[in-house]
Amino acid sequence: MACGMAKAARVKVFFDGGCRPNPGTMECAVVIGGVAFVRDDLGHGGSHEAEWRAAIEALRLARERGLRDFVLLGDALAVIAVIEGRTRPRPEAAPLLAAFEALAGGEKVRVRYVPRGQNLAGVALAKRHPR
Repeated sequence: MACGMAKAARVKVFFDGGCRPNPGTMECAVVIGGVAFVRDDLGHGGSHEAEWRAAIEALRLARERGLRDFVLLGDALAVIAVIEGRTRPRPEAAPLLAAFEALAGGEKVRVRYVPRGQNLAGVALAKRHPR
């Protein structure tokens, strides 16, 4: 690397999913570069499925934008553990893992846990539903 040239920072792609009530209408948000992408057309399901759909949407948006060096950041520990290969998916989540892996195209996807208060996608969803 030439003097004075900084390495580009890894792009942070925040994701969060939820439903109201649980189970209920699923929604998700993805935040990339400070821009929130929110979907509320994910159908009826539970919070675990909504988190998976959010992770899939985050990966889809990263791929669509041609991002190469990125990390998915979310607060869904169970989903992250499966993506990292530390645990098996719940039986009902196996098709969602398969969809995620198909989108990954055989590449290892970086994913990391962030606390709920630091998850910008969770903040975007919370803004839609003020208490």
